Amino acid sequence: MDVLYSHCCGLDVHKKNVVACALTPEGKEIRTFSTMTQNLHELRDWILSKGCTHVAMESTGVFWKPVYNLLEPENLQIMVVNAKNIKNVPGRKTDVKDAEWIASLLRHGLLTGSFIPKREQRENRELGRYRQSLIEERTRAINRVQKVLEGGNIKLSSVTSSVLGKSSRAMLEAIINGEDDLNRLADLAHGNMKASSEQLKQALTGVMGAHQLLMLESLLRHIDFLNEEIEKLDKEIEERLRPFELELELLDTIPGVGRRTAELIVIECGIDMGQFHSAAHFVSWAGFAPGQNESAGKKKSTKTRKGNKKLRSGITQASKAASRQKNTYLSSFYHRLARRVGKNKATVATGRKMLTIVYYVLKNKEPYKELGPNYYDEKIKVRVINQAIKRLESLGCKVTIESVA
Repeated sequence: MDVLYSHCCGLDVHKKNVVACALTPEGKEIRTFSTMTQNLHELRDWILSKGCTHVAMESTGVFWKPVYNLLEPENLQIMVVNAKNIKNVPGRKTDVKDAEWIASLLRHGLLTGSFIPKREQRENRELGRYRQSLIEERTRAINRVQKVLEGGNIKLSSVTSSVLGKSSRAMLEAIINGEDDLNRLADLAHGNMKASSEQLKQALTGVMGAHQLLMLESLLRHIDFLNEEIEKLDKEIEERLRPFELELELLDTIPGVGRRTAELIVIECGIDMGQFHSAAHFVSWAGFAPGQNESAGKKKSTKTRKGNKKLRSGITQASKAASRQKNTYLSSFYHRLARRVGKNKATVATGRKMLTIVYYVLKNKEPYKELGPNYYDEKIKVRVINQAIKRLESLGCKVTIESVA
């Protein structure tokens, strides 16, 4: 095989140490460094002293990030490679051989690097993912509140839309403070609550133990704390994404995509679609392209590949939101597929369609153009008519077609 890079280095990154293998025309040299910052500086200086122009490492958990951050400012071509693409020969695996194997693959141009965004976008990613983690934790805490109420036979969720709505929260705080008069508790409901006073009294009739009241009070404090932290992160992310306000507004024109989903897309994908060869490449990178598994002429599972978990979760939610809207192309697309392949596959397929739209909206800097719910039917109108005619004629009918204005 031809040598594409004469000076390259392979890194086998672990939690406590990094094994580096430098391949140059002068020969091969292997050294081990600690992952402390001072030792990583020594690693950087050693790589530069060897004249290496290309560096490759496995994407091992989060351990690659400190190494990447220190090497990024230097004039180096850095590759972070998926570990499954650089499997070493089984039975002869050591850290030294791993580093040597990575360097050898890099030297001959057999590695494909993962997409690593610029430092500013990586910082925005960390903030966005932390915010999403807090939102998920808040959801878990709300579910725990529901669990505690069910344990005390308080059926508040059966008559209200949310156990932490304005009226429900006032009732829960009154219960924690020792209020047990059902009439007073029911009077705390606001005028827009659909449940009647009698329904509220029945739902609030229960037996809450002292330990349940303690848990309920603790959970409400925890939820309030999470709300405050999420609000702080919302403001920080909004400030950081202010330069991308145009792209956010364009993404917001897509059915099912709200402000937070638009922020998620910009944070995870960036706004430069030139880094992806095509819309299909972008969809595949996000993990929404159907898999290929064919053997002996038989097609097996077409399960999608693993992709960006946070982006996948956000697009899936947006896909479900788009499916609930009326008189839109995406909603019509979802329901047409759901009848044939089921709701889950239809949701993923709609998400794939949405990502294709996202690609062209960001690439062309144009808002989404609604095609309408009948776009597909109009597109295949002639084919449907011909199929219907052939079917009727096979049943012995004579068919005449007349267009209606």
